[in-house]
Amino acid sequence: MYDNILLPTDGSEGMAAVVDHASELAAIHDATLHALYVANTASMSDLPMESSWEGVSSALRKQGERAVESVEETVDDQPVETHISDGSPSKEIVSYAEENDCDVIAMGTHGRSGVDRLLLGSVAERVVRSSPVPVLTIRVGDADS
Repeated sequence: MYDNILLPTDGSEGMAAVVDHASELAAIHDATLHALYVANTASMSDLPMESSWEGVSSALRKQGERAVESVEETVDDQPVETHISDGSPSKEIVSYAEENDCDVIAMGTHGRSGVDRLLLGSVAERVVRSSPVPVLTIRVGDADS
């Protein structure tokens, strides 16, 4: 049923449960995991002109490398393809899923609600609304958030 499972990651500690769940799903289906980190460059347009874009971009890339390497180190015996991209996270996740024939997206949700969700938005919600493939969301972080 699933040959390619997309696992977007931000590298946070809370992602461990998401990685474990996606890894188990991949093992059951003998599927390839695609670990994707998106450097949110869409939100960088507000940076002051004197900010060094190269410095910010480099820092985001390093964070992305650590995030996808963490997935590779955590997953046992499952094939993992890693990718780092730049842009709007929800758009990049959906584009990657389409371009790489992913059968499902397994992603974390931080469980924001109310004003926080309205102000900050929800990457997971935008992916669910625009993805042509099923999206499995796994709650990340403190259950009381």
